[in-house]
Amino acid sequence: MAKISNKNTMFLNIVLVLSLLLVITMAQGSSIQGDKAKPTDPFCDLVVGAEKGDTCFGIAKAFDLTTDFFNFLNPNLNCDDIFVGQWLCIAGSAN
Repeated sequence: MAKISNKNTMFLNIVLVLSLLLVITMAQGSSIQGDKAKPTDPFCDLVVGAEKGDTCFGIAKAFDLTTDFFNFLNPNLNCDDIFVGQWLCIAGSAN
């Protein structure tokens, strides 16, 4: 019978421990991802181009928009820096 050296035993133990850690990490990652609710992406149905002098308040008032205009339909909108020709979503839904 072949004798297993201490170096081989130690190497085998390290490989087994690392494999176990990898399996645990993968299992935890998949359970975390499974717990997340899928975010709803906005889908824009109607856009307008900003004109000189437009403001967020003015656009919201003109099209009778709620805070969804700022938070949901135009998530990257910077009300302090609206530029002429910028496309603004004024009607939409969630996918």
